[in-house]
Amino acid sequence: MAELGRVPWPPGPIATDRLLLRPPEARDRGAFVALYTSPDVGTYTGGARSREAVERALPEAPRGRPGHFVIDLDGAMVGIVQLERRDLDYEVRQAAGHVDLGYLLLPEAWGRGYATEACEAALSWFADALPGEAVVLITQTANVPSMRLASRLGFVEVERFEAYNAEQWFGTWTPAAATGRAVPTGT
Repeated sequence: MAELGRVPWPPGPIATDRLLLRPPEARDRGAFVALYTSPDVGTYTGGARSREAVERALPEAPRGRPGHFVIDLDGAMVGIVQLERRDLDYEVRQAAGHVDLGYLLLPEAWGRGYATEACEAALSWFADALPGEAVVLITQTANVPSMRLASRLGFVEVERFEAYNAEQWFGTWTPAAATGRAVPTGT
């Protein structure tokens, strides 16, 4: 994984109207296990992993990395949002070298606007931390909720391509473009 950039990490918690974005803590381990083993969550991410594999791989205290936030609702983890710079040799060439937005929420948190709220807060933090830098997003076109979220967040389609045996959607976001001002993204 390439470095996100020179950003102070972790930042102070980021509060929204209903959520708190924060680094992971030991108390989140059970929610991480539930997230990574959920068949519903795994539908568009390569499938759920076995509980045994996740338990073995996940440290007792999940570690934080720059750009990775736990989405906390009333003191409990309901998902994650991450901004991660992909290595230049990343398997999906469209994202290689770019900061990629990713998000996963537990099924019980779906449909309540938490993903939009958390992603908007993370993108706002990112825009302040690395002004003018574009963010990319890749999702399967079959993942209709994720496609709607990309649109709500202001991502603009760049292309569609085949990967992982499915059609993928690739979009880009810049702070100025999200507010309606045209800005080249360099992609």
